Amino acid sequence: MSTTLAAGSGFDFTLAQQLTVIALCALTAFIAHMALAVFNDGVRPFLLDFIQGRTTRSATTAVSFGLSAGFIFGLGAPMALSTGVLNPWLLFLPTDILGMLAPRKWLAPLLGGAWGAVVVFGLNGANNVAHDLPVDFLTAMQQMSTPILFLFTLFPVLAITKQFGRAWGAAAGVIELALVVLTMKLWPNMFAGALAMAVGVLMLIGLAVAKDLRRRREDRARGMVEEVAADDPMASLFSASAARLRRHLPLFMVLGAGVCVLAQMHVFGGGEATSFLIAKGQYAEAAQVDFYRVFGFVPLIATTALASGAYGIAGFTLVYPIGYLLPNPFLAAVVGALVFAVEVLALSWIGKVLGKLPSVRDSSEHLRSAITDTLQLAILFGSLMAANAMGGGLGILVVGGLYLFNEAMGRPVVRMAAAPAAVIVGGILLNLLYWLDLFTPVQG
Repeated sequence: MSTTLAAGSGFDFTLAQQLTVIALCALTAFIAHMALAVFNDGVRPFLLDFIQGRTTRSATTAVSFGLSAGFIFGLGAPMALSTGVLNPWLLFLPTDILGMLAPRKWLAPLLGGAWGAVVVFGLNGANNVAHDLPVDFLTAMQQMSTPILFLFTLFPVLAITKQFGRAWGAAAGVIELALVVLTMKLWPNMFAGALAMAVGVLMLIGLAVAKDLRRRREDRARGMVEEVAADDPMASLFSASAARLRRHLPLFMVLGAGVCVLAQMHVFGGGEATSFLIAKGQYAEAAQVDFYRVFGFVPLIATTALASGAYGIAGFTLVYPIGYLLPNPFLAAVVGALVFAVEVLALSWIGKVLGKLPSVRDSSEHLRSAITDTLQLAILFGSLMAANAMGGGLGILVVGGLYLFNEAMGRPVVRMAAAPAAVIVGGILLNLLYWLDLFTPVQG
């Protein structure tokens, strides 16, 4: 399977795609202004104090900006420019900030829509300028696709090892490796990690469910009875939060419709690996990858939503894989709305189920941790490959040096975003050296 993209990945949006992006950015900014949903999982817990009037809009905006800026400029923009595919860090993290920043309800959608316009009309110009430079760092950044796609395949192995020990982890690793080799041999046009990831995730879920069922049998055998206090403050908070979200169900259904339509248009990828798969037209594989990510985020999104009264802009992210596979945007709008309706209405039930399945809940934590670990290594390795492609040893020195400098300063740019940001800064520096006649480009 080829893991390289066409050198000229661009942003030639149709009018319908442009209007969808602008309208969706306006809607997400409006929803963020009302503190009903944000995309950044780290911001959501802070919204409870804002909703209950214990903190100000400006203070909450500062938190949102501090937790999101690195991902916007270090991951969202570089990933979009290198793949030609939009992503949630570029679209929804800025609308989180703009929505919270807006002092008036009517201003939030205007600011969000303006950001959507900047994205759809500005990216193509930036993309063309970058490709015309002597050192084409955007084409070099496409080197990131191979390590991201293949190392991401291993996240179930890491999660199993962390939760169930080395023996199960080793078994999962051997099985995944065998399946990758088998897929490359028998189905060369299929993403090699697709089958391996499916089996790995199923193993993790099976082990977690089996452990919880054993625990419940042992508890029953000992005569232990689960009791929930009627005046449990957390149960009361969860109930109030779920009721708040249900009151705005029509608005969430419109949001679900919009996100699903954007995914169906195939100009948007929900994750790092997914963006490269969408760029290559492998929509079924992209749907599979984003579907597996859902298992790592449902418990986090459900519990933070129930605790804070604010949902996720993409919900449980199920609308991503569903959207990729649907045949037209009209069906995507209907299905996306229905999916969000079911998610919001089922939040309380999901919270209760997760309370009874601690191992499954732990699995989601390990899955998210494993996804972060694999992507951090893949993005760093891919960024160094991009540095070598655009500047050889000097490129590696500059990009690697910027990454290490960021580490030494205490990571002002989050680790996952630091390496792609270093490639862009390094590419600009290499172009300056070329214009000073101090450097000869490796390519371009």
